[in-house]
Amino acid sequence: MTDQTTAGDPAESAEPAESVKPAERIAGLRPAYQADLAAGLERFFEPRRTDCPWCGARELSTRLRTTDLLQHKPGRFVLDRCERCGHTFQNPRLSAQGLEFYYRDFYDGLGEKKLGDTFGGRTKMYRGRAESMLPHDPAPKTWLDVGTGHGHFCAAAREVLPGTVFDGLDFTDGVELAEREGRVERGYRGDFPDLASELTARYDVVSMFHYLEHSTDPDRELRAARETVRPGGHLLIEVPDPESRYARLLGRWWLPWLQPQHLHLVPVANLRERLTSLGFTVVAEQHAEPHDPVDLLAGVWLALDHAAPRDDAPWLPRPPGALRRTLRGTLLVAGIPALVVATLLDRFAVRPLSHRLGVSNAYRLVARRD
Repeated sequence: MTDQTTAGDPAESAEPAESVKPAERIAGLRPAYQADLAAGLERFFEPRRTDCPWCGARELSTRLRTTDLLQHKPGRFVLDRCERCGHTFQNPRLSAQGLEFYYRDFYDGLGEKKLGDTFGGRTKMYRGRAESMLPHDPAPKTWLDVGTGHGHFCAAAREVLPGTVFDGLDFTDGVELAEREGRVERGYRGDFPDLASELTARYDVVSMFHYLEHSTDPDRELRAARETVRPGGHLLIEVPDPESRYARLLGRWWLPWLQPQHLHLVPVANLRERLTSLGFTVVAEQHAEPHDPVDLLAGVWLALDHAAPRDDAPWLPRPPGALRRTLRGTLLVAGIPALVVATLLDRFAVRPLSHRLGVSNAYRLVARRD
């Protein structure tokens, strides 16, 4: 996540962002984006690594080459795989400027309402995440959700654990919104490792749901978690599974690649080993439960959206004309039957067998700090 103020923020504008028409908001953002692009994309990337950031081995192979299939911002991205430990990582990795550019208007700004509505409607999934802690600590007093976004998980988890105080931490101003809306008791905004020293041994549970893959240094995040969890407390981690068969079968259309945001995709054996070395005992490993049955639907949608003419966006030099808008609408409508079939397969054919088929798109670990 990036710490930034975007155009259209109510604090910076004479009128609330939601009262401004989308086309006007996009037009207002276009000059800044075009200036960024005119300066070149090279500054958005660090030098390419020749060794694995997880184990240091130099036996690397290219696993994926792709583009930004969600926002369609310019750029090409490469994921390399370590042949020794299996770690998959973005190479070259985004620089600080690149992270700011590619995150901008995804979780906040233009994308805030859309993503907020999406995350807000996933109550059943959030409850399942909270319930995964019940066998290990049925009544934790304090819980910190790292990468909490707008705090929707904490709001749903409170129904499962009504006696637990939930705090949230995030880079973006979404955590401040979460505190104002009462979804978290306390919202911390900033870098987790930088804040860990003031949170030492404060929490019975620290959770990282689809957070670690976004971090520039996963090991540093895990060390911060160890500092923050009290002895005997638990760390709950959920991340995409790079060993899922869907990752190979769907290729660039596999949603959890999520380029360019996902910087590290860690095989479960690697994460178990690292947690053990940090003084944790892994007490549960789940694959079927965290699987999100959207792989085929998302794959079809990404392919359709990629083939269709672009929708308006401030990183485009100009808005699309009427003909391109019509062509886009026609293609997407024509793809509805494929989207329906993909949804049915995801939910009713694949989901019950996801772990047995090896296509679970995520895994979850519960680890106790010794």
